[in-house]
Amino acid sequence: MTILDKIIERKKEEVAAAKLRISLDRLKSTAFFGRPTYSLKESIKNKSGIIAEFKRQSPSKGIINNSVQPLEVVSAYENFGASGISILTDHDFFGGNLNDVLDVRNEINIPILRKDFMIDEYQFYEAKSIGADVVLLIASCLSPAQVQEFTELAHQLKLEVLLEIHTEDELKHFNSKIDLVGINNRNLKDFKVDLQHSVQLKNQLPKEVLSVAESGIYSLEDFLFLKEKGFDGFLMGEYFMKNTDPAKAFEEFASQI
Repeated sequence: MTILDKIIERKKEEVAAAKLRISLDRLKSTAFFGRPTYSLKESIKNKSGIIAEFKRQSPSKGIINNSVQPLEVVSAYENFGASGISILTDHDFFGGNLNDVLDVRNEINIPILRKDFMIDEYQFYEAKSIGADVVLLIASCLSPAQVQEFTELAHQLKLEVLLEIHTEDELKHFNSKIDLVGINNRNLKDFKVDLQHSVQLKNQLPKEVLSVAESGIYSLEDFLFLKEKGFDGFLMGEYFMKNTDPAKAFEEFASQI
């Protein structure tokens, strides 16, 4: 069983427990559920293209940074030009929780991506209720039919969809309703990084689709390489979060691009 398999098994348990704890009607009655959402697509076009991530830990790296609070970090991300914010809400494997989104939603005015392993309709209502603007669909966890179904549900809730792929076979998960396609430079099964592989996948997408390079961007050179190859967005977390002061790290990086 791979790490991804373990995450999905645990996620099924989490969602089942959440459904018993908080009903759909209660989610729909929250203050954030009816708020207008921000568009990540438009923000990527008009700003730096960086989706800056708040992430405490990961299965491959262990603890990355658990000494800073979401608001101090994401506020700086916004101030220094991030197009959007990605916040991990998976607890067991990434150290996140829903409150990390709730605590910052009223304090920033750029899109928030709820980054999690979305496997059930309930999670989309949950994402809307905490003030997210975008949800992540991971192709390796879902069938093409599920991606289609979940995309339609997300759009009904006024949420944009970032579809994450890593293999050529996962290109078949793409459909014309997808808002953005993220290409994970890191293989979720063995965690190896290959930027050139991502470029090859990007070149097989329709030209009008906004593409986002995800993970494994470890330097300014990596960023510039991917930008030169035509990527529109860049999801970066570890590069900033591994510093004791992620806000300062983002400021310095943003000043160079």
